[in-house]
Amino acid sequence: MAFTLAVVVVVVGLLVSIALHEVGHMVPAKRFGVRVSQYMVGFGPTLWSRTRGETEYGLKAIPLGGYVRLVGMLPPADVVGAAPPRAGRMAELVADARAASAEEIRPGEDHRAFYRLSTPRKVVVMTGGPLMNLLIAGVLLAVVGVGIGVPVPGTTVASMPACVPAAQGRPCTDADPATPAEVAGVRTGDRLVAYDGVPTPTWEDFQQAVAGAGTAVVPLTVERAGEELTLQVEPALRGRVVLGADGAPVPGADGEPATETVPFVGVTPGYERERQSVGTVAAQLGDVTWQTARVVATLPVHVVEVGRAAFGGAERTDGILGPVGIGRVAGEIATTDAPGVTVSDRVATMLTLLAVLNVALFVFNMIPLLPLDGGHVAGALWEGARRQVARLRGRPRPAPTDVARMMPVAYGVFIALIGLGVLLLYADIVRPITL
Repeated sequence: MAFTLAVVVVVVGLLVSIALHEVGHMVPAKRFGVRVSQYMVGFGPTLWSRTRGETEYGLKAIPLGGYVRLVGMLPPADVVGAAPPRAGRMAELVADARAASAEEIRPGEDHRAFYRLSTPRKVVVMTGGPLMNLLIAGVLLAVVGVGIGVPVPGTTVASMPACVPAAQGRPCTDADPATPAEVAGVRTGDRLVAYDGVPTPTWEDFQQAVAGAGTAVVPLTVERAGEELTLQVEPALRGRVVLGADGAPVPGADGEPATETVPFVGVTPGYERERQSVGTVAAQLGDVTWQTARVVATLPVHVVEVGRAAFGGAERTDGILGPVGIGRVAGEIATTDAPGVTVSDRVATMLTLLAVLNVALFVFNMIPLLPLDGGHVAGALWEGARRQVARLRGRPRPAPTDVARMMPVAYGVFIALIGLGVLLLYADIVRPITL
């Protein structure tokens, strides 16, 4: 039941995000006088619709997107001075697209066509949708970070390793000694108060105190059942992999991960939720956006990896997901039985997942290719640049950019997106990514 509910929550969350994305296009378009004939959430057969004013609002059967129909997206042939259509399928596509766009313009309402807008207004209309997704992501991350809080390691001992392993990641054996914490009498649930006389209000403070004290016997103050106890602990030495600022292993001279020997006490912290500042949330949003942009920039590589996993048997541990994979992840988040996971943890993780998906919608839609929003933005900017050059050179104002000439590219991108969707659907079923 929890699995199904989580999937429904994510699907509804995505539909709301898509609906608001289209609102981000529709509101400025209407504000600038463009006639909006349709506002639809979903594709395929219409399940429900109502006409209010001059706009039909509706819900369609396939919840994989949405659209607003802005009248006059493509300038007519006579406006751009297009030559008579030549023979050939591509030329027919361009001519048909121009004709279909022109038919939507009512007599006497040519001034309300989208192509008549100035460059800044076109950019505002076309970026309104993606920016709405970015805003949604920021709000969701703020709810998690400022409202619920993010998990950070605290100073309460959650567990203690069974031994002092000879190497990081190696399982314990009977020959391995017990941890210094266990020998000293530390118990699960103790709160770390001070180490070698140094107060340790945070887990980072405790780690620094351990590193600075070396391996000499030192007093460890803990709070247990409301009382402070001072224990004597003698840290051991243990090798560990050196990590860089990004959390990745630092390679040594031989190319293998570098290691270092450090004092080891043997306590594992519990996690506590700590509320973040608005500035921290903004930085997180920027980081998620940058990381998503890096994935989108290398999308062909990720598609190849998905294909190898789906058809070649390669392991699939991370990468891009389709709707089925996203639903599966949401279900696993809701049904995880990991110790210490609370309802707040599950809610925060689901909201973060929706925030990341909205960032993905923002970044993906800003790709400068039709039929994506970024393609229309690129066309508007090109048109604006041509007009500025003409103005500086004292030449007549050029005609609107003939966006229809890019329709073959738009159809190609659309077909590629369908292929990607089918591939991800198959891969998410036969080679799913699990948490």
